[in-house]
Amino acid sequence: MAGRLPISWKRVSLGAMLLLLGAAALAAPFVPEDFPVPQRVEAEGFVLVPLGPAVLEVDFEAYMGSIDYLQRTFTHSPDWPRADLTAEGAVADMVQEAALFESRRAFAYAVLTPDGTRERGCIYLRPSLKAGYDAVVRLWVTEAEFEAGFDGELERWTRRWVADQWPFRAVAWPDRGIPWDQWQALPDAP
Repeated sequence: MAGRLPISWKRVSLGAMLLLLGAAALAAPFVPEDFPVPQRVEAEGFVLVPLGPAVLEVDFEAYMGSIDYLQRTFTHSPDWPRADLTAEGAVADMVQEAALFESRRAFAYAVLTPDGTRERGCIYLRPSLKAGYDAVVRLWVTEAEFEAGFDGELERWTRRWVADQWPFRAVAWPDRGIPWDQWQALPDAP
């Protein structure tokens, strides 16, 4: 079901948005209050913008066009993305990502073409739930971008960006340095 998203994020009920926003705002921030979280990052060949309702349609189109590939390589699960993902589910995911970003609990970025018309992939910076790490970075690119060689380019760029621009001490890169099964087997953080 690739293609245009049949619902506008603006039609999500205010109650649903407030519920998601309220839940996200209750946890402690992931970065210090005085850390300037990047809102837009321009690089050669792509731009990062926070995941949220503003990129809903290009995000939906990107992952729905790479379902099997992402299930095998990124999520290791048939739960996301799925062919039966509803527009409402996509909207809820975007609202939640925006709320996490706004509350400084986690940061997800769409990796767009410079003109913003197409999503090439996504980058996620999350607090680690595993002992020994304060942050986890995961990223994906569409299957077409992987075949074009962009995955390695984006990973190299992201590693430099995180090391140079973010305040993390110990960053985990599951599937990109730590095999997925080993990552899953690590003890949970206290």
